[in-house]
Amino acid sequence: MEIFPAIDLMDGSAVRLTKGAFDTKKVYSDSPEEVYARFIAEGARHLHIVDLDGARSGKTPNFEVVKRLAAMGGDTEIGGGIRDMRRAESYLNMGVSRVILGTAAVENPAFLKEALKEWGSRVAVGVDVLNGRVRVSGWERESRSDGIEFVKKMAAEGVKRVIYTDISRDGVMKGTDVGTYSVLAENKDLQIIASGGIGTLQNVMELIPTGVYGVIIGKAIYEKAFTVADAVAAGDGK
Repeated sequence: MEIFPAIDLMDGSAVRLTKGAFDTKKVYSDSPEEVYARFIAEGARHLHIVDLDGARSGKTPNFEVVKRLAAMGGDTEIGGGIRDMRRAESYLNMGVSRVILGTAAVENPAFLKEALKEWGSRVAVGVDVLNGRVRVSGWERESRSDGIEFVKKMAAEGVKRVIYTDISRDGVMKGTDVGTYSVLAENKDLQIIASGGIGTLQNVMELIPTGVYGVIIGKAIYEKAFTVADAVAAGDGK
């Protein structure tokens, strides 16, 4: 199982939120580049980057920060505020491995279809769920879509990777919803990445039998519950 350390950006800094609430912001570093370099040095093979300002506003205020991170190498995916072809292309051209569509995947299926046609597996979809419903616009608005059913719909559209976030567990560090991820991972055509709730290495290892492709880890690393190297080793079964 692959490990995706997270770098969430607000006002150019690396931050973490609790349950997606913007008023819970905690700044961990004013240099996302230093955080990125440390994660790579500790053995990270993948990096998950989110422009939280962009997710909320639909703009790209942290674009230059992401550009600097992409230039540092590694397998990177970026989400937050990507709502048209031009913006997606600008990220992919700077060296980002994949773009993550969230709000756009829910509200603009034509854009999703066009992006998949143009870039295929370089397009992932973020499905952010609270109380069973998909949330959009930086998790601040509830859509009409059921989380699990929406993932099935994405698979039918040709999406190959889904990042499924349990908002109620995000930043709480009390474990993941193993049952839901087991159901999602039954679709072998999808790479499911679990997000939200990791607090211990045991939480990481509990996900391995579900068959998910990967897990995103944020606050547990920043709060030094364990290291990226520890998580990578656990994901590799070592």
